[in-house]
Amino acid sequence: MSPIRPSRIGALVANLAYDVGAYPWASRERHPARIHHAHPDHLMSARCIAQIKLSRILAANALNLMARMGLVVLFTGCATHGEKKIRMEVAPVTAARSPEFRQAMGAILGPNFIAGNQITTLANGDQIFPAMLQAIRGARKSVDFETYIFWDGEIARQFTAALCERARAGVKVNAILDAQGTGKMGLANLEAMHAAGIDVQKYHTLFSLDPRRYNNRTHRKLLIVDGNVGFIGGVGIADIWLGNASNEKQWRDNHYRLTGPIVAQLQGLFMDDWLKTKGSILQGPEYFPPVSRSGPYLAHAFRSSPRTGESNIELMYLLAIASARESLLIENAYFLPDEKTREALMHAAQRGVRVEIVMPGKHIDQKLVRLASKRHWPQLLKAGVKIYEYEPSMVHVKLMIVDGIFTSVGSANFDNRSIRLNDEANLDVLDRRFAAQQRRLFDQDRDRSQPATLNDAGKLTLGTPFHQLAGLAASEL
Repeated sequence: MSPIRPSRIGALVANLAYDVGAYPWASRERHPARIHHAHPDHLMSARCIAQIKLSRILAANALNLMARMGLVVLFTGCATHGEKKIRMEVAPVTAARSPEFRQAMGAILGPNFIAGNQITTLANGDQIFPAMLQAIRGARKSVDFETYIFWDGEIARQFTAALCERARAGVKVNAILDAQGTGKMGLANLEAMHAAGIDVQKYHTLFSLDPRRYNNRTHRKLLIVDGNVGFIGGVGIADIWLGNASNEKQWRDNHYRLTGPIVAQLQGLFMDDWLKTKGSILQGPEYFPPVSRSGPYLAHAFRSSPRTGESNIELMYLLAIASARESLLIENAYFLPDEKTREALMHAAQRGVRVEIVMPGKHIDQKLVRLASKRHWPQLLKAGVKIYEYEPSMVHVKLMIVDGIFTSVGSANFDNRSIRLNDEANLDVLDRRFAAQQRRLFDQDRDRSQPATLNDAGKLTLGTPFHQLAGLAASEL
């Protein structure tokens, strides 16, 4: 075997990390029909290990990285037990514009599409946080709040103050905070919430006798106020989301304010994780009041929870890709689809669908994701898929638009962590007006991006040092 050039070491380690599910604490199945559990004996093949025969210093770092990955795989081995898996290609039978597609999506993913909703798009922190805080401060009966990231800082303290003030005023405030994602929450924020009477539940503490719980995080971002106003999207509570994405330190993201019957579905998503954490049911008119129609949009909100066998994010992705006839637009913070999803994207492009993908460029917070993603660019580009790297800052948007009529937004990334490990929540909308709104935002981001070429895809020489590649404990946001 020919020696491995140092310039390719980063790419090899990045892909090995994803092959064994080490980053970001995710399980990867290269051959899902044959490998059902991410056991290290199955995944750490001799071929992979042989590929990382490096110089003395680099080998030591690689072995350290592999040791980390082996431990992670032990934690992830049971995480996908009983999970629904698609083992065969989803045939492009029904178009997104057809009534059959709507019926199938509702039946397969859970709740049916419901009419009469108002959905307001909020772009970046300057629009998102004021709208959410205004809703909290106006609460009269209940506030239900779930998030992955809650980091101490200016915006976190504002949320803490608003939630605490409402709780002291007699409003029932319930919060689900992921134990891993809120590691930088700050003791003062947590103590203030407890003192105000907020019922705070930590989702899957980091110390558990059940290793499956450690790797299953709630990545959902939900806020429901009085059962009649809801928020869903990709934004966490941290200062990195402040501003209007006007410089490289301000993240680009979307969030959505909802009213109408759809809010009850959001409340159901929150209740799903409330049962998992608290073990009780929240009910009554303060949580499920009579709700009338408030807008023109047809939508449904669905959950994905692989640990309980619901890989609905993967089902949605594959059904939506197969339904595309004209255009498929994807914008996502962490783009590293598995083999069958890559094949679905390539087949869509080959049957004449315009497939465009916007993802982070050099400002991505998880460098390993970008490095591993690039390995698969050549096959996508050769099939006709257009890839763009967003240049101004970190783009954290999670958006899919199919044929200008179907749109999916929410918390889910385009990778194995969202598909196989995390609890996620997405909103699907069947409406040309809403899709056109999202298309304008997509076009703006694409126009501020650098198109990828086969030459770029071949450059796996990012010079990423091993101490960056070994940052495996950091999860995607």
